[in-house]
Amino acid sequence: MSEEQIILVDAADRPVGRAGKLAAHRKNLRHRAISVLVFDPAGRMLVQRRAAHKYHSPGQWANACCTHPRYGEDAAEAAGRRLREEMGIALPLAFAGLFPYQAQVGEGLWENEIVHVFTGLYDGEVSPNPDEVEAYDWRDIAPLRADIAANSARYAPWFRLYAAAPWFSGPVRAA
Repeated sequence: MSEEQIILVDAADRPVGRAGKLAAHRKNLRHRAISVLVFDPAGRMLVQRRAAHKYHSPGQWANACCTHPRYGEDAAEAAGRRLREEMGIALPLAFAGLFPYQAQVGEGLWENEIVHVFTGLYDGEVSPNPDEVEAYDWRDIAPLRADIAANSARYAPWFRLYAAAPWFSGPVRAA
């Protein structure tokens, strides 16, 4: 069976082709990605520790979920799909912006992504998929930022960068 295909993009996030997910990470090819940040009514962020067997950044803490839209899949649809698959929750999501970045993620793999960031507000049960998520927690923002600064190796490379973004502090309100 062929590898899952993801969307290659130019610097302006325009599709330029497709590639296998692992191949794109090995070859450092720029591609489209999704990140979802979920907050509760008290302003805490839902974070997850990635499962130990993930192909990159295993065991590191990150936002509620990340993914790559499948070839032909809308970014917002991919965000909702992956949030259900990883954390077992569904909620309205608001687009917060694009976040381009590159980082080595170990084992000869690179993230070279233009991330479509979505945020949402949730007050309910979380049912994480144990194949994807080792643990989860709700964290207050100020102590979370402080811990990222003091213990960066505990956190996924993209999540460390997100800590400085304005949407890290709470959900974006839909216009």
